[in-house]
Order: sequence, then structure tokens, then C-alpha cells
Amino acid sequence: MSSAFTGEKPRLSLVEIINMSVGFFGIQFGWDLQRANMGRIYENLGANPDQVPLLFLAAPLTGLLVQPVIGYMSDRTWSPRWGRRRPYFMLGAILSSIALVFMPHSSTLFMAAGLLWVLDVFGNVAMEPFRAFVTDKLPDSQVNRGFIMQSLMIGLGGSIASALPWLFKNVMNKANTTTSGGIPANVQWSFYLGAFFFLSAVLYTVFTTKEYPPTEEELTKKAEPGSGGFLGGAKEIFHALRNMPSRMRIISLVQFFTWPGLFLMWFFYSTAVGVNVFGGKADASDPVFAEGADFGGLTLSFYSVVTFFFALVLPSIADKLGRKTTHALCLLAGALGLISVSFIHDKYYLFGSMVGVGIAWASILSMPYAMLSGCLPKGKVGIYMGIFNFFIVLPEIIASLGFGWLMKNVLNNDRMAALKIGGLLMVIAAAICIIFIRENKQTSKAS
Repeated sequence: MSSAFTGEKPRLSLVEIINMSVGFFGIQFGWDLQRANMGRIYENLGANPDQVPLLFLAAPLTGLLVQPVIGYMSDRTWSPRWGRRRPYFMLGAILSSIALVFMPHSSTLFMAAGLLWVLDVFGNVAMEPFRAFVTDKLPDSQVNRGFIMQSLMIGLGGSIASALPWLFKNVMNKANTTTSGGIPANVQWSFYLGAFFFLSAVLYTVFTTKEYPPTEEELTKKAEPGSGGFLGGAKEIFHALRNMPSRMRIISLVQFFTWPGLFLMWFFYSTAVGVNVFGGKADASDPVFAEGADFGGLTLSFYSVVTFFFALVLPSIADKLGRKTTHALCLLAGALGLISVSFIHDKYYLFGSMVGVGIAWASILSMPYAMLSGCLPKGKVGIYMGIFNFFIVLPEIIASLGFGWLMKNVLNNDRMAALKIGGLLMVIAAAICIIFIRENKQTSKAS
């Protein structure tokens, strides 16, 4: 497979599509561990609620800087043995897994925030090429199926990862409280297991999946003077940013308003359950708060379960209603789920709220990418997928830098108010989707 690839991409079997998607299970395992637990870890180590958004700044900044660069580099990488995207999968997984092992031993906020930077940098290195991987490997008739399979893996990985602290406490009898300033044993063991799943799942994909060599056109472009190196890469990234397809611009705006709702949930949800629903005090030594935070993680795992099963029927719904209408309705379900949390006093009703979030999450993971299909230039899919993620990380940067002030000076550190704002932003995203996106009457069917 060292010569240029010139033929049509063959249709892959279900087993082959699963093999190329298993790595995303591991990557999502790592992401959901930090999303479900970092707010709790930060507050256990002494952070106030208004400080938490800033401490999450690592994820968006690294995504903003790393994803387009890795997209550009992976577009231009080729090894006859390791392929184009798989070297990045493997490097990112190894270093992210190391960060996961050390994270629950953080003794200070500075140490936890530093390890989160490491985890997010190399998590992005592993994750970013996976979106382009689908386009690389699958013919157009199977692209929808590839993205839906990634959604299934994300739902499965997220459901297990978010539930781990609760499982370790209630099944393995690991303590969920500790002295003030510490990290409970059930959270520690969750991160250890997460490191194992992250690395092993990505390595499974690396060793069971092959990649197609570059085409003659790609080889010629790579050999052009001035097309490589740092300056060449920066020039190409900025050129692509300036010349985004018009359809991509609108979908990017939808993303810009969608993702803050998710970020605010990940910032505050688990601790909000521990404080507002269970009535605990945000302290690692308070058993009521610990029980509430563990239960919050369990309900977060439930939205990932909903995502897993809803992803199975999502292609059929999109075929009937169209992608934009389907996505808008799913976003409204997520908005209702987030806003409803503020009105819940019975902990079991939280599962109902997470149904809405799970429906939205299934669509967020697939429909925007499916709506992009066909409008991205060939040979630059990696770059454009990285740029598309700008509009995920930019709102998180804004939230990380500005929402702390809002929490302290306007919302009086009310975590539930933050969740309601997140829901309202999802409503705006749904409205933009319906009003501005134009869809052809005939959309490609999921096969």
C-alpha cells in the first residue's frame, strides 16, 4: 500500500466500521471522566464555583490551537506501516492515559489544572483526526453510518465513564468521601480504569484498521514548493478559514450557541445536584454532597445511554424530517432537559432531564458533520474539521474567561441558573438551524 491510491473506496463491512470506531470509545471515556468529575475535583481542592469556568480553560484553548494544526499535519502525513491518522491516535492516547493516571493524585489546584492541560492537549491530538478518518475510509454512501457509529461509541464510553464513581462506591465499596482538599478513592479508581480503556481502545483501532495511501493529486500537492513547514501550514489554515463554504459558516454559528449549554452542564451539574438537589455542602468530607455528586455522575451516564440508543434511530428520523429539522428538534429537547433540572427536587426526576440531553447529544455528535458532508474540499478535510471545532472551543473560551464574573456578580454563584442559561443558548442554536440552513429536498440516506 505504499503507492498512490487511485481507485474507488470500497464499501466496508459492519465489523470494519466498528473496528475503526472503537478508538472513539476510549477517547470519549477520557473526556467524560473529566467532564463528570473535574468540577468536583476543583471544588474539593478549594475552588469557588466562580473559579471553576476559568480552571476549565485548558480544553478550549488546546482545542483552538491543536486541532487545526493536527488536522493539517495528519492531512500531509503518510507512513506505509502506520498510515495517516493512526500515528496521532496512538501518540495522543499514550500521553492522555498517563495524565489520567496522575490526575486523581492532584494535591493542589495548580497541579490538577496542569494535568488537565496535558490531558486536553493530547486528547485533542488523538480525537481530531477521527472525524477525518471517517471521510478517508468510507465511500459517500456510508459516511452517515460512520458518524453514527462514532456516536454509538461515544454514548457507550460516556455512559460507563460517568457512572464509574457511583459504581465504585456502591459495587466495589470504594470510599466517596475524604478529608477536605483530597480526592475520594472512588474517583481515583475511576481515572485508573479510564486510562486503561482510553489506551486499549485506541490501540485496538490502530492495529485492526488500515488506511489508503495518498492519491497522486495529494502527492503532487505535497511536493509543491512552499506547501510544507510551519509557515506553509499557517498559510493554508488561514486561507481555509477565510474561504469556508457558506454552509459551513451557518452550521458553525449553530455550534457556537450549542456548545456553551454543554460546557455549563459539565462545569456545574454534578456539584449542583450535590448542593441543590441533595442539600449538601460542597466539601469533600460531606457525605451528603458526595452522595449527590456521585448520583449526578450516574445521571450523566444515563444521558450517554440515551445517546447510544437514540443514535440507532436518528438516521431514520433525519431521512424523514431532514437533517436541519431533526437537529433543531433535538437541540430543543436538550434545552428542555437542562432548564428542567432547576425545578427538580426528587433526584429520580433527573433521569428524565437527562433523556432530553441525551437526545441532543446524539444529534450534536453526528448531524452537524453530516450536514457538512459534500461541501468540504477534498484533501483538506482534516483542516476543515479542525477549523469547524473552532466554533466549539471559542464559546468555551468565552465561558471560561467571562462566566466566572457572571457567576460571582450576577448569579450569586447559583449553579442552577448557569444550567438554565445553557438551555436558553441551545434554544437560540435551534432557531438559527431552522431559519438559516437551506437543505436540498433530497438528502443522502444513511446506509
